[in-house]
Amino acid sequence: MNIIKANNLACPVDGKKLEQVDKQFVCESGHTFDIARQGYVNLLPVQHKRSKRPGDSKAMVLARSNFLNTGVYRAIADKLIKTVSAHIINDNDYCFLDAGCGEGYYFDALFDFLEEKDDANTLSFVGLDISKDAIVQATKRNKKITWVVGTNRQPPIENESIDVILCLFGFFNAERFYKVLKPDGKIVLIDPGSEHLKELREIIYPQVKSAKKPSASIVESEKFSLLNTESLQFEINISSNVQVNNLLLMTPHFYRASKEGREAACKLEHLEVMVDVVFKVLQKI
Repeated sequence: MNIIKANNLACPVDGKKLEQVDKQFVCESGHTFDIARQGYVNLLPVQHKRSKRPGDSKAMVLARSNFLNTGVYRAIADKLIKTVSAHIINDNDYCFLDAGCGEGYYFDALFDFLEEKDDANTLSFVGLDISKDAIVQATKRNKKITWVVGTNRQPPIENESIDVILCLFGFFNAERFYKVLKPDGKIVLIDPGSEHLKELREIIYPQVKSAKKPSASIVESEKFSLLNTESLQFEINISSNVQVNNLLLMTPHFYRASKEGREAACKLEHLEVMVDVVFKVLQKI
């Protein structure tokens, strides 16, 4: 595979194409965005922020990174690789967007697999997340991916320039994703299934509610057709208090649970939980 830097970033102010000039990205209107020393670019203007430091906190990012680095979720990464690879044709060029990439674990796994393939494709990768802390952590995983601080509500990407969007446990924006996808472009979604982390939820909540079917409204969208749906279930054994705490902190449950629920989970030295995720592949109509 031939890996190139992405050249389809758009100005978050006026939507015009960004060109890299030395250590900046510049649009023809004169808006400039510095490339940070870590290698990412911040394309999240103040007017697009809903808080002073939006997205996952540094503590959540580090917890997720430490947890994923143990390899217990590797089966999800492998399934993602298999799913994406099924839609790649040799000799074609592809640009991938991980919309809500977090600290880059899954995108980096996909990158490593595709980079090693002996195909004639030219590939580029854009990792986008609203959390600056997540993007800073992602730059430590992979220097060849274009990492961007930005929002799925208004992705700083040129229209019809993306072949495959990954949206993994993230915020799906049908209208914006439709605009940045090329004709017949694909979206790979991963959502939690009804049994996902049920054992943890039973500890931290007084009553566990049945999970809603993931992305039901997406399937009914007139903008996309549903090509495939598959479930992945497996059990994991978490054998340390540190990793139990990391699992809790990296999920939204940490903030949703009561103080008593969090304290009960944080005391655990061992936890066996079911991982249940749903993969969907959508195609732009």
